[in-house]
Amino acid sequence: MIDYWSVSNRCLLSFLTSVCFGFGRLLVKQEPTFAESPVNKEVIASVAIKTSIQSALVTKWKAKRSQTPISEVRQLNSIERPISGTSYLLRINRVKNLIAQLSQPTTNVISVTDVKVNTTDKGIELILVTANSEKLQVLPKTQGKSYIVDIPNAKLQLAGGESFRQEKPIAGITEVTVVNTDNNTLRLTVVGNQSPPQVELFDSVTEGLVFKVNTIASLQEATPTTEQNQEPIELVVTGTPDTRYQVPDTTVGTRTNRRVQDIPQSIQVVPRQSWQDQAAVNTIDALRSVGVVQASNSPTNGDVFTIRGFQTSNILRNGLKDYTAGAVSGQSQLANIERLEVLRGPASVLYGQGNAGGTINFVTKQPLSEPYFATSMTFGSYSFYQPTLDISGPLNSDKTLLYRLNASYISTESFVDFFYNQRYLIAPVLSWQIDKNTKLTFEGEFRDQQQAHRTGLPAVGTVLPNRNGKIPLNVNTLDLGATNNRRSMLLGYNFEHRFNDNWSLVNAFNIRSLRYRTDTANPGSLRADQRSINRTRQDYIGAPAADDEYALDNHVVGKFKTGSLGHELVAGFDLYRDIVQFDQTMRSLAPLDLFNPVYGQLPGGIVSRINQKTKNDQLGFYVQDIVSLTNNLNLVLGGRGDFVDNQVTNFLRANSNQSRSDFAFSPRVGLVYKPIPPVSLYASYSQPFSQNLGTTFEGNLFEPSRGTQYEVGVKADFFSGKLSSTLALYQLTLSNTLTTDPNHLTYSIATGEQRSQGVELNVTGEILPGWNVIASYAYTDGQVTKDSNLAIIGNQLVNVPENSASLWTTYTFGKGNLQGLGFGLGLFYVGDRQGDLNNSFSVPSYLRLDAAVYYQINRLRFALNFKNLSDVQYYTARNINLVYPEDPFIVEGTVSWEF
Repeated sequence: MIDYWSVSNRCLLSFLTSVCFGFGRLLVKQEPTFAESPVNKEVIASVAIKTSIQSALVTKWKAKRSQTPISEVRQLNSIERPISGTSYLLRINRVKNLIAQLSQPTTNVISVTDVKVNTTDKGIELILVTANSEKLQVLPKTQGKSYIVDIPNAKLQLAGGESFRQEKPIAGITEVTVVNTDNNTLRLTVVGNQSPPQVELFDSVTEGLVFKVNTIASLQEATPTTEQNQEPIELVVTGTPDTRYQVPDTTVGTRTNRRVQDIPQSIQVVPRQSWQDQAAVNTIDALRSVGVVQASNSPTNGDVFTIRGFQTSNILRNGLKDYTAGAVSGQSQLANIERLEVLRGPASVLYGQGNAGGTINFVTKQPLSEPYFATSMTFGSYSFYQPTLDISGPLNSDKTLLYRLNASYISTESFVDFFYNQRYLIAPVLSWQIDKNTKLTFEGEFRDQQQAHRTGLPAVGTVLPNRNGKIPLNVNTLDLGATNNRRSMLLGYNFEHRFNDNWSLVNAFNIRSLRYRTDTANPGSLRADQRSINRTRQDYIGAPAADDEYALDNHVVGKFKTGSLGHELVAGFDLYRDIVQFDQTMRSLAPLDLFNPVYGQLPGGIVSRINQKTKNDQLGFYVQDIVSLTNNLNLVLGGRGDFVDNQVTNFLRANSNQSRSDFAFSPRVGLVYKPIPPVSLYASYSQPFSQNLGTTFEGNLFEPSRGTQYEVGVKADFFSGKLSSTLALYQLTLSNTLTTDPNHLTYSIATGEQRSQGVELNVTGEILPGWNVIASYAYTDGQVTKDSNLAIIGNQLVNVPENSASLWTTYTFGKGNLQGLGFGLGLFYVGDRQGDLNNSFSVPSYLRLDAAVYYQINRLRFALNFKNLSDVQYYTARNINLVYPEDPFIVEGTVSWEF
């Protein structure tokens, strides 16, 4: 067997050498100042935010042309500004050239190679770096609370992708973004807190195109001045924070920062604002609004979802595998998460083996260049409370060292007897800008979950009739002292280096170490009396179970041309290792009377024991090329080869060391055609691959799961890009999928072939100023197509609704006496689902209603959330004749403050 980790060690040594080299450069060579550097040929745009509308620009231009005194204009010597040279004296108001600018013909596309946001004593400076600033054509407009500039002869070409986004760079500005809307148009957007920002443009001999941004809270009067010495007019911006839901770009689909519209696969980006409005406690709460269904797993055990008919626990963290953080390490917390990216369907071509239904990418919060502080406190039903803390800022004067720290604590009980849950989170991040082309980020996460285990109730007596009546939903089928404690620690780094404008390198590494102990009673089948349930006692011997996961990725991103064809190439390799070891016993335990439970019974003798170690290794090589055939037609070609090895050592049997090695090739072909800029038509073909870990009850290893997906769809933007939608049709077929062994509940068996096909519709964005919406609908036909058990061929898959739909919408008043007041409404429908592969029973459909009301005044926000407002009784199925009752009506209140 190949020792992949000897390769990993050499990669890490190479990385440390490169860091030392970069640090040495930093010590021996000072970077030139702006005035000394060749960068003085590049464009610098600084932005001045004001409260009036864009049309005032033309009015003030006419006033200046007629030399009419303007009371808002200040004398040059009265304006305070950070002075690093004399270039600011050479600025000319570009409003005078606005008409000519609008009428200029489009010229060759100009590359913008960097974006910088610097703070001043008055606001911020936005810097677009290019060698041809005087040729940039500016088309400004206002929409809602945004000031937008389209540059139809420019393209953003950053080392890390084709978009730039920074939230809240300074008080008064909620967001600055720079993105490519197509192959030859760049869009710059500055979002004010309440009203559309007004921006005044200037040309400078030494600086290029200048936008000045001012966030002063009051306007200072000035004396009249002449046209020759006029300076930027500085006005006020006030109001409530931005609440938009739409995020136009993503990294999960191509490993590069691209617009969702340009990727031939269905992807939804769920921003933090949306789940804050819903008071989401965990990931399934945050993803409910995009149609992701809770999987056949206890909602307190971990993050497991059903996407496109298949259960998945594929978790990425900033694009790097973090699979242990899914089903095994307990529920994730959201305090340190900036957004969630949902990729539907296979992702094997870029990330290797994994469940084919879909992948969730957790994008974490990154350090900010300005001091930031935020805290919140939430109280709710069943003794729920959650304090959070988020602090960030620079560690040195030149802001090359930045930090961020998030912390959270959750404590709650439940409607289920003697259930409790306590979860801790501490997540530090440190970033080091070694030089203008090199950045290193260190990240950590510590999670501790202390809780009672929670399992389901028999289907008979909940969703099916029971001659003894309905089983009380508060009954806990476990026993006193049942625990499900999990503690994990993640450490990692991300190293990025840009060689030039077109080529860059990314090297990233994570290690997550998990220790867990689940000492509990496992419910089994319902006895013939329909009131007692069989149980076994599960305990861990000696040390807790251990799961250590290592993930390393190296890839380059390059842009080049072959003739008239443009290419964006991603090529690299990754290493992955997961080692799991545990010593577990199963003891007999007296049945529990569900209608008159008696707890505290002593367990009997050992009926089974598992003492084993599993090691899963993967080495993958991948390449992807996004080919620009024309300005509106892109071809995506990708392929990946995986070498995997699975070893299982049974310590209870002499010389029992089983292993299996496999190789898989995972291709993807996609096409994106844009008949008009707001609309994309796409089609794709891909093949997923996944190892089936563990063994059967007899001790045999599983063959890998393989599959094929076909997908076509259309993506469209509405209301000038504020509202985005995706309509997708797909067919996904998988072989050798695992399901619970009905005769041995702690083991799995492989089925022959399962197929899922359906239609999905997702809509996200802003309909009107202040009115946001996330909505989804899915029709899913999932069934068994091949199996050795002929009786189940044609049966529906477990916990897969044929129809499901969701809607979450909010409206916030932006002005008037009700400014800052907002309301939210959520509707979540899940249709009938089958409870097992035999289709012996079904779980009924439900419609859940949520609501919210909140009010924000300056930096203080109050929110009241109502979950399951109609107190509907609904369940999640679990393939062993058990169902999980979900939460009844819950109220939560939150107070948050941000500075």
